[in-house]
Amino acid sequence: MFYLRCLTRTVLLTAMLAVAAPAALAATDDAASADSEAAAGVDVYFEAAPFVPTPDSIVIEMLELARVGPSDYVIDLGSGDGRIVLTAARTFGARGFGVEMDEDLVDLASRSAQQQGIADQVRFVQQDLFALDISDATVVTMYLLPETVNRLRDKLLEQLEPGSRIVSHDYPIDGWASERSMELEHEDKVAVTGVARTRLYLYRVPADIAGRWTATLPPGMAEQPVELEFVQRITMVQGRAQIDGEFIPLDEATLNGRRLTFTLPESGARFTGWITNGIIEGMARSADGSHPWRATRQQ
Repeated sequence: MFYLRCLTRTVLLTAMLAVAAPAALAATDDAASADSEAAAGVDVYFEAAPFVPTPDSIVIEMLELARVGPSDYVIDLGSGDGRIVLTAARTFGARGFGVEMDEDLVDLASRSAQQQGIADQVRFVQQDLFALDISDATVVTMYLLPETVNRLRDKLLEQLEPGSRIVSHDYPIDGWASERSMELEHEDKVAVTGVARTRLYLYRVPADIAGRWTATLPPGMAEQPVELEFVQRITMVQGRAQIDGEFIPLDEATLNGRRLTFTLPESGARFTGWITNGIIEGMARSADGSHPWRATRQQ
């Protein structure tokens, strides 16, 4: 389990379980004590996500939403008894890693891996998730409280490779448009949280495209190299092209992992490109057919 400042176990457990409850919660004596200690400069740490097991049916939904397969390495942040990582290995053939602060749960997950014959595919450790290097993951899963989810946003963007998938159970990442979201009714969840409603959010880590690029466009669109300029806010992008001294806004620009698409007005050409190591390469499709194009990031 992971720790936040100045929150009580009671408040956190209620926040996790009462997903749909609108009523305000009364402060507890423990919360008042924590507040006073915090005000006095005392560090107080409590669980950011008490262990609330994800029902097995929802585990399958999460892994299917991320399209987990044998080539994936799944990291579960706050892995509890290890069921997500174990299922990813046993059912989907992936490798996996679980990080959890509760030593007993880590031991339980490790024993389960041995019993299921998949100990060579998975590993569980007791560690603070904020200190964990997650750069090897192709898929990250999490069922954490909203504040913890949002504290992780920058880490996810900075450490994961573009195209990596993230599935968050019940809580979205603020300011990050999900690639896909699902709202489900699962009776299995009632015994755990008291409600059947489940929300799953799928995110894909975007490539860094912000800045200026020099592009070579297909014949007939521009005789000289063209400057492209992009402004980016996570997955939301806007761009413009400078052609013969004129700035032309790009239409319908989208960014999905490493895949960039946009339309160049007037020509009507739809550009698709893949971003890798400061280079964009792809195809431009118009009424005249399909032609390759390329852009290089300016230093």
